[in-house]
Amino acid sequence: MIVIDEKTIFQIIEERKPVSVALNGPDGMLPRVQETATNIMNRFGIPAYVLADTTWGTCDLNSNGAKVLGAEILFNIGHTINMPSLEKNVFMIDAFDDVSFDGVAAKCAEMLRGKTISLVTDSQHLNQVDSVRTILENNGVTVRIGKGKGQLNDGQVFGCEFYPAMEVRDQVDANVFMGQSNFHASGLALSTNKPTYVLDPYFNEVRDVTEFAQMLQRKATLSIYKAAEATTFGIIVGLKEGQISKTFALKFKRELEKEGKVVQLFALTDITNERLRNLKGIDAFIQVACPRISTDNQFDKPVLSTPQANALLKILRHENIDDYLQIPHWL
Repeated sequence: MIVIDEKTIFQIIEERKPVSVALNGPDGMLPRVQETATNIMNRFGIPAYVLADTTWGTCDLNSNGAKVLGAEILFNIGHTINMPSLEKNVFMIDAFDDVSFDGVAAKCAEMLRGKTISLVTDSQHLNQVDSVRTILENNGVTVRIGKGKGQLNDGQVFGCEFYPAMEVRDQVDANVFMGQSNFHASGLALSTNKPTYVLDPYFNEVRDVTEFAQMLQRKATLSIYKAAEATTFGIIVGLKEGQISKTFALKFKRELEKEGKVVQLFALTDITNERLRNLKGIDAFIQVACPRISTDNQFDKPVLSTPQANALLKILRHENIDDYLQIPHWL
């Protein structure tokens, strides 16, 4: 069950006395966000809007939606970070899952006894890192938990940020990701180039995602080499708050034009294959919004992320692209 930190929400409302508020969170958490919105309206008698569009993380808060509604405060729920707010009137609210890891942690210890592992998780399970660490260490597994950086808490990763795992990469044999998300775990495997296991408490199983991650890397690399044959490029700036990387877009435009390529600039809120099909005369795209758009989706034409685009420039200059994804932040 997801437990939302309603106490903090109520305290902020009591202190600031907003006329209306908005709330959002990951798709799987929306039913609980609805309950919290109802509790706010019943307790304070003010409108509480649930922003039901997808929110992928701190780069995708939809604070613009809250502003359009006239909501004076936006509570982004479930993307726990190492700071209480990201921008004025946007508050990051913890939401933890109280599912037990005891059984699956014991299974993991049997598999990895005698190994040294990096233990990491996503926002929903940060509250259980210490208990899982204890189970693993009591059963013969040596555990390292890397320090957080910027937004990240110790032992926390996002889909495109892996600082804690990268800090201890050279000290460990494998990564163990607490949660159900192959999305986070595969990025972890790619960035560290280490065997990576998912500690899934919902299905009570330990999954090896290393092969899946390698498949994603092969697909990403193939897109880079296909893009190297392109003559015309579309460079896409994301329109979500944390994805407006115009500096990177203009840098890639300049560098590609030096290589004799023709470049056109685009901007999109949601970068999908269907939207890109409307754009004609483009051989390949570079999007500087979210790197996982490129690695985790299927497109008719090459659509490169920032790390892939940097690798493309190296190919065009006849340089080596080994380890192009083995960086702590894919931006």
